[in-house]
Amino acid sequence: MLNQLKYILITIFITPLLVDCGNGENLDKKVDFIYNEIYTQDDPTTNRIDSFFQNRYEQGAFNGAVLYSAHDTVYYAKVFGFANRKKKDSLTVNSKFQLASVSKTFTAFGIMLLEKEGKLSFQDSVRHFFPDFPYDNITIHQLLVHRSGLPNYMYAADEHWKDKENTTIDNCDVIDVLVGYEPMRYYKPDVRYNYNNTNYAILASIIEVVSKMSYDKFMKEKIFDPIGMTSTTVYDKNISIKNNEPVVGYINWRRKAQNSYLNGVVGDKGIYSTVEDMNKFSQAIFENYFFTDDEMNTAYQLWNKELHDHDNYGYGWRVNMLPDSSKIVYHTGWWKGFRSYFFRSLKDEKTIIVLSNNSRTGKISSKKLLDLFNIKYE
Repeated sequence: MLNQLKYILITIFITPLLVDCGNGENLDKKVDFIYNEIYTQDDPTTNRIDSFFQNRYEQGAFNGAVLYSAHDTVYYAKVFGFANRKKKDSLTVNSKFQLASVSKTFTAFGIMLLEKEGKLSFQDSVRHFFPDFPYDNITIHQLLVHRSGLPNYMYAADEHWKDKENTTIDNCDVIDVLVGYEPMRYYKPDVRYNYNNTNYAILASIIEVVSKMSYDKFMKEKIFDPIGMTSTTVYDKNISIKNNEPVVGYINWRRKAQNSYLNGVVGDKGIYSTVEDMNKFSQAIFENYFFTDDEMNTAYQLWNKELHDHDNYGYGWRVNMLPDSSKIVYHTGWWKGFRSYFFRSLKDEKTIIVLSNNSRTGKISSKKLLDLFNIKYE
């Protein structure tokens, strides 16, 4: 049991960001993230968290990093196990994990930033950006909420990409495969919800077309750097064939995950980050650094009416509506040996981040996490 958790006082001052709001005015903003010196000997939530993950680790059922914060205070941050089992390199709170589908949250955030700047509309057609796109009447909004009905690019690439051993598919190739082969879509646009990586790969391409920057550069300049996410990067196999990140993803305790030819595609996955950087991102949202509460509420809407209130999807967030109408917004991810969990309770400003580099032992039910962190929902 954790008897005492002590943090050295660290104050991170963020360089002011000049935001063009489309009205000719620049707004100076500054966010202070304060990691206080905290003692948690008698804190039941922290003790419960530590007991759960310590027991899982000792039983060989967890390897990764965990952070829990409330408001602007970090109450718990701890790592368990190795970044590289062969080298016996231990994980640290600064270890970078592949976020997998949690990357979608950042992609949607980038689209929202461009919409706020007046550079695109959520109702813009995909054909506005890619005139040869073979599927009509698909909007950015439908991509964001997974209502496009598009085919899954991963299956199409597996069928049509010839040299998977020596060449890597990227976002431009995704568009080319869809244009060149026009694989059958699942549904017509807006018929129903269908979670699909293709949607967010295309959104990343739209970010590049509109911003005239690579996805990597856009994320760094517009999101990561302004709030001090200095350990967060985008991995693109087309840029660097070898992934030099020290944290290795494992399918089980010993088998390393392959560096797939699909790792040239970003937006649906591809971002590497730490629990501390992810908490900075969460706090920046709570502090209204990028958007007002009303603007963020657009992302937290229950956009898929056929889904349950406690299991819906907004703009890059899964949404759970609680009985008191408050919301838990979150995303999870799995990709090539990594599992990630990013939960935020809007009412009490709690943040839960769990990053694992073992796809088998990192599997934790969302309900179990919410129960563990004392967030109850029906």
